[in-house]
Amino acid sequence: MNSHSKDKSLPEEVHPQARKGFLLFNQGEFHDAHEYLELAWMDSSSPERDLYQGVLQIGLAYYQISRGNYRGALKMFRRAQRNLAPLEDSLLGINIKQLREDAREVEQKLREVGQKGKAEFLGGLIKPLPLIDQGNRL
Repeated sequence: MNSHSKDKSLPEEVHPQARKGFLLFNQGEFHDAHEYLELAWMDSSSPERDLYQGVLQIGLAYYQISRGNYRGALKMFRRAQRNLAPLEDSLLGINIKQLREDAREVEQKLREVGQKGKAEFLGGLIKPLPLIDQGNRL
């Protein structure tokens, strides 16, 4: 997982708490990222609100996988896709189309392996948040 801090490439409109949450997400600190993204989500309006909540839910799905909670992870993936589905392909410098695809890939793999062996694939499939410019990652 990429732990580099490239948040300077995000637009100024990104809520400061979301910015911190995005960086923690990319460091694999999904539970901590949740705290910051929740603050941004509660303090924002749509469509930004939906983006922050969707990223928060994807992070919680990843966190649930690491804890062995298969059903909880699938529930979070469904909620995240519902929040991200109506959004344009990009918002606030984030490539939402790629983010949705990345989450679907992990969800699909989780469904394939079922409750046994799910944690083994986690690290290899989880990607940092994709940025719009040249397909870079945050």
